[in-house]
Amino acid sequence: MVFGFSAIALPQLQEPDSIIPIKEGSTEESWIASISSIGTPIGCLLSGYMMDMLGRKRSLIITEIPAILGWLLITFATDIRMIYAGRFFVGLGSGMVGAPARVYTSEVTQPHLRGMLIALASVGVSTGVLIEYALGSIATWNVCAAISGILPLTALVLMFFFPETPSYLISRSKPDQAKKALQKFRGSTYNVNQELETLVEFSNKNNIKRLTGFREIMCAVLKPNALKPFALLFLYFLIYQWSGTNVITFYAVEIFKDSGASMNKYLAAVILGIVRLTSTIVACVLCRRCGRRPLTMVSSIGCGLSMIGLGGYMWLKNYWIENDLPFVATWVPVMCIFLYTITCTLGFLVIPWVMIGEVYPVQVRGIIGGLTTMCAHSFIFMVVKTYPFLASILTRHGTFILYGCISLFGTIYFYICLPETKDRTLQEIEDYFSGRNNALMTDRISNKPKVLEIKKGQILP
Repeated sequence: MVFGFSAIALPQLQEPDSIIPIKEGSTEESWIASISSIGTPIGCLLSGYMMDMLGRKRSLIITEIPAILGWLLITFATDIRMIYAGRFFVGLGSGMVGAPARVYTSEVTQPHLRGMLIALASVGVSTGVLIEYALGSIATWNVCAAISGILPLTALVLMFFFPETPSYLISRSKPDQAKKALQKFRGSTYNVNQELETLVEFSNKNNIKRLTGFREIMCAVLKPNALKPFALLFLYFLIYQWSGTNVITFYAVEIFKDSGASMNKYLAAVILGIVRLTSTIVACVLCRRCGRRPLTMVSSIGCGLSMIGLGGYMWLKNYWIENDLPFVATWVPVMCIFLYTITCTLGFLVIPWVMIGEVYPVQVRGIIGGLTTMCAHSFIFMVVKTYPFLASILTRHGTFILYGCISLFGTIYFYICLPETKDRTLQEIEDYFSGRNNALMTDRISNKPKVLEIKKGQILP
């Protein structure tokens, strides 16, 4: 709901009878859209530290407090500064909850369900965007903010009924509590002894212990098994965000208005939210069936082509206006935006967030997971904040074409560097980045030839 709020609030604030009037294209507009992304990276860093120091469960409880405060400030805002403060705090809460939620899910689920269940977080994001778009078409922005505040309050209450993750409890030398937690997650009829033995054995093999000093934490973060996946996801998020994903989300209503489409801008935004939610649900299923690499390729190619198509149509629109010609095929920009949303959601919107909970070693999963989400949301701020500037320098169609080219260029990087983590245990993934096995090798690396094994008594052909 944090992501969708600015799309419905900005047009309402620009109306002549607005209690807090702002002008289209003003600095106030870009700050309202982007200031939440300043609070988000700070929240990511805080939650990363809290996860490893206080535990996953306590961190998830604490993260809801700034979100509740932020929505209250926006609800009762009487000037632009209260909206700024509210957007900052909801961004802070959004950043704080991201990594703990995904790490918690990854540590309590079985490998064959992990990708799909972590991806449900993205379903939640898409649902929030849709609800915000729908509310914005029938209610004022401050009523939307009040309704939005109900969700973090509900999450805070429900989290008290969930146990801590078994992996975290094992790392804190609490095997009895870990067994009880695992039994609660797996059910009373499930034999948890083998799974618990695997967790304990892996913890002992890797000498997993609580990191207390700054030097210990830095040494663990700078190890190859933490740095390699961090570099991988850093570049993933950089390409993903600069493909223009959150520009479409944050400025959806304005983009529909400027694209030349004949459809009602609010109706188009609501339909876009429905398409995004449906695609996210499909992505959760495909994440389990298809793996991380194929879905990422679909996103990078699909987003690139649809963005270039949108930019190309908007260039034609300007040409038609300058030459006093009628618009032709006004359905094209709508189709491009919808295709962009579908292809983006199938991979970009799900896969890197799933991998945050998969690729990092358990000892620093909280800290470096928070650092990764901090980088991701820093990129969101840069992209959303610079969009009005780029649109004024390169024009809107030039900006969209730039985003499309970045996405297509990313396809090369993903093909070469992105490993496949589908159906792999967290222990296997950590061993891969530590260099102890090649189980996740990307397709670019040719498999070694199989050695013919001769069993005793076997006749050679």
